[in-house]
Amino acid sequence: MSDATDARLAAQYESYPYPQRDPKDESKRLIVGSPSHLREIDWWVFGARRPRSRPLRALIAGGGTGDATIMLAAHMVRWGQPGTVTYLDRSAAALRIAQARAEARGLTNIVWHRASLLDLPSAGLEPFDYIDCCGVLHHLPDPAEGLAALLSVLAPGGGLGLMVYAPHGRTGVYMVQDALRLLAPPDEPPAARLDTAKRVMRHLPASNWLRSNRNFADHLTGGDAGLYDLLLNPRDRAFDIPALHALLHGAALAVTALMEPMRYDPAAYLPDPKLRARTAALDPVGRAALAEALTANMSTHVAYCVRAAERVEPADAMDDAAVPVAREMPAGEVARAIRPDGTLSFLFDGLRVPVALPPLAAAILRQIDNTRGLGEIAAALAERGTPRATFNRAWRETWDKLSALNRILLAPPP
Repeated sequence: MSDATDARLAAQYESYPYPQRDPKDESKRLIVGSPSHLREIDWWVFGARRPRSRPLRALIAGGGTGDATIMLAAHMVRWGQPGTVTYLDRSAAALRIAQARAEARGLTNIVWHRASLLDLPSAGLEPFDYIDCCGVLHHLPDPAEGLAALLSVLAPGGGLGLMVYAPHGRTGVYMVQDALRLLAPPDEPPAARLDTAKRVMRHLPASNWLRSNRNFADHLTGGDAGLYDLLLNPRDRAFDIPALHALLHGAALAVTALMEPMRYDPAAYLPDPKLRARTAALDPVGRAALAEALTANMSTHVAYCVRAAERVEPADAMDDAAVPVAREMPAGEVARAIRPDGTLSFLFDGLRVPVALPPLAAAILRQIDNTRGLGEIAAALAERGTPRATFNRAWRETWDKLSALNRILLAPPP
């Protein structure tokens, strides 16, 4: 990590901490996303089996200006999850912004460290139950080495949330990067390179693929930091699904979910029965790779992973004690979004996909308040005349589809 390219990468993040954030905005909104939403960690990593009362030791490896750190720390406070979030990043500028954001929110459950994630094997930090590494591995000279460093501090039974760039949805990015390497050589100061990039963007030919790509907006709304990170980053590699699988398989990791799982199901895009039959014959990696190639709009891949030898059976969503929870949008609002024809319309980076739900779905969703168990919900509907067998069939279908959309998950035990 001491080569000239890495020195340029370090200089970039000191000059333009990423993503561009203003601590004053913390009073307006909490930025949420994947990975590292606590509801997702509870379900996709621990299968809703790890008690909420058990302290969580989380590491954000490559914390940048603090999005994942602030989100997870705030969620832990909101939902009564004891434990700490450890922030790790080597950029002093990014660290200052992240700390100011935490101070603005009054968060006291964060531990701060300035270091590279490659220092983790010798850093003396405690083993972590959950590790976030979002947008970092694809900037390393050896992503496998970075993954090994993360695993060196992953506690037994723990898991990771990873994000890497994906190639098809970033069509146009690498072409402009090639152009800027000629017009704004990497050995120039960051400010001079940024000025050149802005000039190029003002005159980018109409035929350039970046002009028509709407799968991301860093170069449009991300400020100087967003533009620099997208088009001038000195080391940037994208992983398609087979390449990501190979990286994780080499580290003996198993994927518990790609976000959102339904996006990676090609049957969602292929209504033709013969095509669906061919799709069903593919293995899970092949099906996900097919979905990526068909949609051509995935600019990142977010994956939750655990050690392959430690994968646990998730809690049973049909158990009366299971507590369904809405990830972010209240379940009642999801119910109101169901159309008269019984479908929900989901937008995957500009691609609209209708999802058919059973007629009873709206009534079930209106009963989900993030505290009641499935048995209580079934009993409430039984009082209105819904037989348990009818409820079970409708809930099974509703759960299968909305969990695959990462909208309804299960809560952990107390």
